Amino acid sequence: MTSASKHTVTGGCHCHNVAVTMQLSRSPEFYHPRACDCDFCTRHGAAYISDAEGVLAIRIHDKRAVGKYLQGDQLAEFVLCRTCGVLIGVVYQSGERLYAAVNANIVGTGSGFGERQASSPKQLSASEKTKRWKSVWFAEVAVSGFGA
Repeated sequence: MTSASKHTVTGGCHCHNVAVTMQLSRSPEFYHPRACDCDFCTRHGAAYISDAEGVLAIRIHDKRAVGKYLQGDQLAEFVLCRTCGVLIGVVYQSGERLYAAVNANIVGTGSGFGERQASSPKQLSASEKTKRWKSVWFAEVAVSGFGA
């Protein structure tokens, strides 16, 4: 992605322990947050933004205050701030590559994203889910402070 084509969007949790910077390949209005219908995402009111051609940086100040949660098929980890309770997003590790999608709610109002669209990954098999994630989630993901 060339610097001329970047559209930078930032966000994070309420207590500022986790911050994200998304470099999108298109302007934000072209992205429609996907409102997942699984029980976990529904209860969090989550809707996800991702860009297979974009770049995502996640910065964690205190990794002890970050929780990871496996849900459903237990293939992807949800990332939550334990201090303020905000759902940051979801990551999936495939070999050496980390894929991720960001909860659009952490960007706040005025992001410029399009209207939310319903998404139903519950209808997909595990292999269909991972194939889809690899095709639409951020594939260039840098995380600092995340780990054991």
